[in-house]
Amino acid sequence: MEQMSGRGEEGLTLIVRKPCFNLPTGCPDCLPVYIYLKLANLHFHLDFNLIYPESDIIPYVETGTYVAYNNERGGVIECLRQDGILDLDTEFLSVPEWVSAKSMVSSWLADAVMYELWLGTDGGSAQRVYYSDLPWPIGKVLYFKKVHFVKLQLGIDKENAERREEQIYRNANLAYGALSTRLGEQNFLFENRPSSLDALVLGHLLFTLQVLPETSVLRSKLLEHSNLVRYAEKYMTELIDVGTSSLPSSSSARSSSGASSSAPRRGPYNWSSKPKSKQKKEKTKEEKTFKRRGKYFVGAQVVAVLLFLTLMGRGDDAEVELDDDEGYDYSE
Repeated sequence: MEQMSGRGEEGLTLIVRKPCFNLPTGCPDCLPVYIYLKLANLHFHLDFNLIYPESDIIPYVETGTYVAYNNERGGVIECLRQDGILDLDTEFLSVPEWVSAKSMVSSWLADAVMYELWLGTDGGSAQRVYYSDLPWPIGKVLYFKKVHFVKLQLGIDKENAERREEQIYRNANLAYGALSTRLGEQNFLFENRPSSLDALVLGHLLFTLQVLPETSVLRSKLLEHSNLVRYAEKYMTELIDVGTSSLPSSSSARSSSGASSSAPRRGPYNWSSKPKSKQKKEKTKEEKTFKRRGKYFVGAQVVAVLLFLTLMGRGDDAEVELDDDEGYDYSE
């Protein structure tokens, strides 16, 4: 680990999305950065930002006047390396297998998590991670907006949806197989020492096992590789400090509301080897009527929010036109 002069003396703070699912953060982008700092044995403070649920600057780190954002130069981990704050990868950057494995994790597995989180499941996990602190109608609108964005980002439309789904899961399965073979029974993926690749993989594994529902296809494919599950289990115990003094209290969260506590979900020793199927229950007539009315209510709320946003937009346009009229002489 290298620290530049004048940096790191005041301590480093990692800002992430809130803790949930028995993890210090439920965000798939934040968790690898948290694990990276832990693997480096670097002391840091953990803080939460609940104000901007979709901001691409999260996670980010601060130390003194230095800030590294997620949307800059390849992400927080790469910024820390380039700026000499923290580097676990120096010896691996010239190793083709390591570079290839990191690219595979950053593309195939990242796409698979994105697909599962927003399209492949019922959306409950995504809404809990990103929108549970927002008013219900606003959270719903932002959720559907994100779903549309993810479809565009993954190149999914009505015509190719089934084909793209098969391709995403096939790539993820190939990635799991390659990582399982590479890991074997070692403690780390390369040269038995940690690197940013381990942080990315562990973040993905723990997110998939803890956050995705037990009906998840991706989760079931991961559970077929027992050494990857043991790898995640080992570092879940050693690195994740949920419920300990290392987590800041909710009063220190960077939000108008406190960070919600991490509710117990699945402990590292309770990961089932088989995905649970969704239980079907015959609905009564009253339940069907209630559900139908609920859909009408949801639709009304969404329309109200969209109408509000539209009227606000027209109001801004009117102000612009009035401003443009100033300075014109209408006298004949």
